Amino acid sequence: MHTVAVLSLKGGVGKTTVALGLASAALRRGVRTLVIDLDPQCNATSTLEPEETGASVYDVLKEPTADLLREAISPSGWGEGVDVLVGSEDAESLNHPDPNEARLGRLREALRLLKEAEEPYQLVLLDCPPSLGQLTRSALVAADRALLVTEPTMFAVAGVQRAFEAVQSERAHNPELQPLGVVVNRVRPRSHEHQFRIDELRDIFGPLVMPVAMPDRLAVQQAQGACMPIHEWGTPGAREVALAFNLLLARILRMSRSRRRPSHDDFDDDEIQEAVDA
Repeated sequence: MHTVAVLSLKGGVGKTTVALGLASAALRRGVRTLVIDLDPQCNATSTLEPEETGASVYDVLKEPTADLLREAISPSGWGEGVDVLVGSEDAESLNHPDPNEARLGRLREALRLLKEAEEPYQLVLLDCPPSLGQLTRSALVAADRALLVTEPTMFAVAGVQRAFEAVQSERAHNPELQPLGVVVNRVRPRSHEHQFRIDELRDIFGPLVMPVAMPDRLAVQQAQGACMPIHEWGTPGAREVALAFNLLLARILRMSRSRRRPSHDDFDDDEIQEAVDA
């Protein structure tokens, strides 16, 4: 089970968009996926349109039991293969700025129970809030990898630096945690400012910057507004974004299998073919 925390410590950079795009790519590829909505804004839950549940991530973080997990997880409206551990506005009350070890370990315990299920998920995406409290820290304690999301702007670059420092800090509680990489979202290729910021990110993070960036296309907002996977939207812009997410998912699955650190190389032939086929 590949467990990836998707995070940024600056709001509005498209963190949930990246998590949803990866879920869409996983659905197209047939990778059984669970999206855990840790953000009290619940945007991932709203877009995935799960059926009504008797519990939520709030209940699971208070008492991670198998029964509560079953009540809190629902199939998404996107189709068989993507489930949701539904978010809750009440989760904000659990977002303590300085949680103790017991609180930090509850999500990890929930994921341990999921791994022991008869049909474990192949991919778990943890959509974190844009703050460094108990919710995000719990995700980092529970995850194998951390995917940092940023935009090519000055303030967003500063935010991803803080997120990277948080990942390194939480390795004291989770030695297995590795930064998966930095994905740059909403890129306009003809923008000199965007290219300057991408070069700046590569100077700072080197091989951690993913070799694929997410293009800025209106189709992303349109698909989310319609609560549809980007792969099903069907416009030229949507197809361009979908291919980028296919490439990103292929890279994530390959890195998670090998447990190697990311390298800033072009995609190899296998990854490109996997993305095109998906």
